[in-house]
Amino acid sequence: MAAGVNHFLFNLALAVIPVVLAITLHEAAHGYAALALGDTTARDAGRLSLNPIRHIDKVGTIILPGFLLISQLLVPPHRIFFMFGWAKPVPIGAWKFPNPRRGMALVASAGPLMNFFLAWLAALVIPVADTDSATLAVLQQFLLYFILSNIVLGLFNLLPIPPLDGGRIAVGLLPESLARIWARLEKAGIVIVLLVVFILPRIIGVDPVGQALDHVLPWAFHTLFWLAGRNVGGMDGNII
Repeated sequence: MAAGVNHFLFNLALAVIPVVLAITLHEAAHGYAALALGDTTARDAGRLSLNPIRHIDKVGTIILPGFLLISQLLVPPHRIFFMFGWAKPVPIGAWKFPNPRRGMALVASAGPLMNFFLAWLAALVIPVADTDSATLAVLQQFLLYFILSNIVLGLFNLLPIPPLDGGRIAVGLLPESLARIWARLEKAGIVIVLLVVFILPRIIGVDPVGQALDHVLPWAFHTLFWLAGRNVGGMDGNII
């Protein structure tokens, strides 16, 4: 019994830690990008930090993901089908940018770009061949979760729905009249994301976002490893 619990906790940590790292560095990237553009708001608030605790949102980082995790494990077939959450947004003073709309678009793009960069770094160092070493096998699994977490977080945040990064990028790129209309979605953005991406697919049985990820993720993995100059032939069955 104890061995089973320890095995579960070990696997849980192996999956959770990469997600926490991906989210933390994603948020830190927003703050550093804003600082580079002249906004010190995040620095002044103590949010230019790699400490995950500084980026925790009680509801989005703890309560909602914890509820989803426990409820899915308790209800048959006792599997985790999806997870959702968010970190505490890094405070940005857009009015401090020479061009607030363009500045916010650049700051928003920094988060996904950081995730893709981190995934590429992990692809550079991950053991790609089958191995009998338990340590290397654990390292390989950890880095695979890290790559997956960063790719999914980066791609998901590019959905053009405010307050996701893709929505703020869209606001920065659209003509001003359209940008004003699109920016108004931000107040209801999280509700829209939950409804369209998670709730409606379970009701109507069609999951366009999930289907898109199923097609994009294998391509993203192989492209990432190709860019890292790695041969993934020995891992084809274990990538995702």
